[in-house]
Amino acid sequence: MNSNTFRLAALAVAAGPVALLAAVPAHAAPATPTTGGEGRASAVVLRTGLDVSLLNKSVQVPLKVTLNEVQAPASAEKTALSVNVDGVEGGAPVSVLRADVATANATVDEHGAEGYTNLAKARIHVPGLPVLSLIEVEKVTSKAVCEVGRKPVAESNVLGHVAVLGKKVTLSAGGPTRVAVPGVGEVSLDLSKTVTTERTAAATALQLKVSVNPLNLNVAEVEGEVTLAEATCETPKGPKTPEKPKTPEEPKTPEEPGTTDGGSTGGDVKTQTGSDTGTAPTEANLAETGGSSTTPYIAGGAALLLAVGAGATVLARRRAGSQG
Repeated sequence: MNSNTFRLAALAVAAGPVALLAAVPAHAAPATPTTGGEGRASAVVLRTGLDVSLLNKSVQVPLKVTLNEVQAPASAEKTALSVNVDGVEGGAPVSVLRADVATANATVDEHGAEGYTNLAKARIHVPGLPVLSLIEVEKVTSKAVCEVGRKPVAESNVLGHVAVLGKKVTLSAGGPTRVAVPGVGEVSLDLSKTVTTERTAAATALQLKVSVNPLNLNVAEVEGEVTLAEATCETPKGPKTPEKPKTPEEPKTPEEPGTTDGGSTGGDVKTQTGSDTGTAPTEANLAETGGSSTTPYIAGGAALLLAVGAGATVLARRRAGSQG
């Protein structure tokens, strides 16, 4: 291996960890959304849960039909005006519902959720009753509204006439209305059901419990429930408030040294004065007597002068004695 090859290999080994580190952010988890939770809403014009028993069969045929069912978070709208089913009425299609207006809306955003249903001039049929309508309504609406910061609201309305099995009826909010037709069957209607909780709301304009025995077109019995104009919602939790960063605490200024007052609980520093009793520091005594750090040198100099003077005196005396 020549020197150039060795250098290239060394560079490749050194660059390897850098490439791995650069690739890590691509696999990082996505950022958490600012909202604390999405709201929900739904709306449906018609929902059936019926069991159809056929004369020449021992089994029951479930008849589960929905029209214009929408759900959000993704806002949606549907406006189909009819729904048909096949194979239960002598093989011919059955028009379960026809209407002039059939609208379902569901919307959700960070401020709230709403479900809305509107049905006008509608006629509902079940297998075995090709001519006689199970129910006819002039207009029914349901609305559920869940706004952030407000109590959810649910409301439904039944406007105009209502006919069940060909009979006009007056609906009561106090309880179910029962309609029986000899040789055909019985229908029980619940009017305008609404339910609200702290974060949800639901409204149903009409709910029918059906039990008919048409004995016609190979149909022996039809039983189950039919729901008209239903709307629900759930309040979103709203955007999260970002937490304020904590301010770092400033360091405390150290207290100046000094004698503290033993009777004080606040820790105040007491200034040293001449009236204070007790033993004062050594430095204080030196200040009071005039002493300082140069005192030993002054004292040494004075002793030296005294010694020189004494020596001079002795020499003078000896000279005087020798002359005498």
